[in-house]
Amino acid sequence: MNARRWAVGLLATVAVVALAACATPEWGKACGANADGVIECAPDQRSAAPKLAGELLDGGSYDVVKDRGQVVVVNFWGSWCAPCRAEADDLEATYQATRGAGVTFLGINVQDSRDKAIAFEEGRVTYPSLFDPGSRLALELDIPPNTIPATVVLDRDGRIAAVIRAAVKQQGLQPIVERIAAESPPPTGDR
Repeated sequence: MNARRWAVGLLATVAVVALAACATPEWGKACGANADGVIECAPDQRSAAPKLAGELLDGGSYDVVKDRGQVVVVNFWGSWCAPCRAEADDLEATYQATRGAGVTFLGINVQDSRDKAIAFEEGRVTYPSLFDPGSRLALELDIPPNTIPATVVLDRDGRIAAVIRAAVKQQGLQPIVERIAAESPPPTGDR
């Protein structure tokens, strides 16, 4: 019985420390949050995103480095998440409206089975998604699994420009993406 209490106490301590660490992520310390909880960082306050690479839901691999020079909108989602279902049309509409401005989107599916994730995406979104059932990539970005959906906007240099820890609507997301895309023009030439 004492071992069980000790284990429960240890787990509670680890959870408190982890939540405290997530409350003040390194990238967000110098950035401001608006009334909607959107954290936006000025260009001189941005930090590099951690490595975002892995296996795509439909096979193959992806590394965000290949999209350097593009604004990359990264959305964390799960098929089990009702707000994720609600925001899917708004994400796709924003993707379609901004992709001509050098913007790309990437979904990251968390805590899901591959079959359910693929079924969720069918007919909803046309951009690719990484399969991350263990939420490893979300945790690397200080996005705790209990704050899914979450959307992170990376600038053309791969730095974290904005974080939204709630479901998005096109009228809220698109102006943020357009503002970040307008900071510098997309590269020209072969991609």
